[in-house]
Amino acid sequence: MNPPCGRCNKPVYPTEKINCLDKYWHKGCFSCEVCKMALSMNNYKGFEKKPYCSMHYPKTSFTIVTDTPENLRLKQQSMLNSQALYKEDFERNKGKGFSVVADTPEMQRVKKTQDQISHALYKEDFEKNKGKGFSVVTDTPELQRLKKTQDQISNIKYHEEFEKSKVRSDAPPPENRQDYEEQPSNPGRFSQPAGQVRPAAVAPPGGGKRYQAMYSYVAAEADEVSLQEGDLILDVEPIDEGWVFGCNQRTGQRGMLPANYVRPV
Repeated sequence: MNPPCGRCNKPVYPTEKINCLDKYWHKGCFSCEVCKMALSMNNYKGFEKKPYCSMHYPKTSFTIVTDTPENLRLKQQSMLNSQALYKEDFERNKGKGFSVVADTPEMQRVKKTQDQISHALYKEDFEKNKGKGFSVVTDTPELQRLKKTQDQISNIKYHEEFEKSKVRSDAPPPENRQDYEEQPSNPGRFSQPAGQVRPAAVAPPGGGKRYQAMYSYVAAEADEVSLQEGDLILDVEPIDEGWVFGCNQRTGQRGMLPANYVRPV
């Protein structure tokens, strides 16, 4: 007896029979439920034992469940049931895969013995490897004295270098700092302001004012005077904008010096 068609319920003969989705179909009846497009075994998609094309295949959609008091109660009940099942399963399997060991005095003694053995093995391994990759130096009074001496020598050298660099690299006054650039060949020498021509060193007549050096200065030319912070300059006379002529009381040198390095006293 020929089986009925899944769509028209008429008998399906072997020459036109399609066996799909647990049903038998005529070739003309095996079509999409929505658009009635003819389908084959290669391009159909089944949903609830009905054929669909790719375009009209039902898509699964998710629904949002409101978090109502009833749902909250059911959720809490599920959690309680889960905990009860877990506890029941734990009690049933207790002692099969593992056992709970009480912290008795005997167990404490065994644990302490194991710790001592581990410490002894570590110390033995340390003594065996001592000297291979590093050496342990005992902090004896002699080593402490040597360390203290080295620190003092280092501090003295640092102090000397600091004093030398202080004389060489004192900065110009803040109000004129933007007009100067540091020369690579001479760290203590600053260039003259832009557009200013250095005048020739001509000694003015005596009876000038007394000035005091605010910054250290290293002479770059033979007709200039070197300064140290605090030096007293006698017979100071202005030559041009940015330069004055005077005598350094400390060294006795007479010559030119930058005006922004000194102030009147």
